[in-house]
Amino acid sequence: MNNRKLQIGVMGSAADLNYSKQLEEIALAIGGDVAKSGNVLFYGAEKDYDSLSTAAARGAKKYNGTTVGVTYGKGKDIWDTESTTDIIICSGLERGGGREFVLVNSCDGIIAISGGSGTMTEMLIAYQLNIPIVVVEGTGGWADKMAGQPFDQRNRMIAEPATAETAVEKIIELISKKNS
Repeated sequence: MNNRKLQIGVMGSAADLNYSKQLEEIALAIGGDVAKSGNVLFYGAEKDYDSLSTAAARGAKKYNGTTVGVTYGKGKDIWDTESTTDIIICSGLERGGGREFVLVNSCDGIIAISGGSGTMTEMLIAYQLNIPIVVVEGTGGWADKMAGQPFDQRNRMIAEPATAETAVEKIIELISKKNS
């Protein structure tokens, strides 16, 4: 029997998309739920500003969860290191595909909250790698655009819609189904 903790990625809008306080609260709660589930939260660690992913990491830390931040470039100088991140992985790659590939490929499943082009890239990488995706409906961005939709005519996987309250439970269920 495999007792490895699941590696759950939480992806979402960066601060330059001016997300609402309500979306930040959703990210905090989802991060807390990952920690309470006993699993590990992975996120895209930014160097220059906050994000919904970073908020999820803060939420996980409130419940003593383990967090892993995957950052771009070299160096471990990330936003809000003190309160968010147990382990920093420096991909040596830049934003826009390279770092996102390392991040998503490290996850057993991902949860998307709102999201701009970076989140969309992460969702498409998950699709290509057959990694389960849950999107939090009602949060805007690519999460809402892709809720319940296949990415192309192959229909091999869709972005499963969930609420903020059920997102972690849903991703664990999808990961378990995939691994059985």
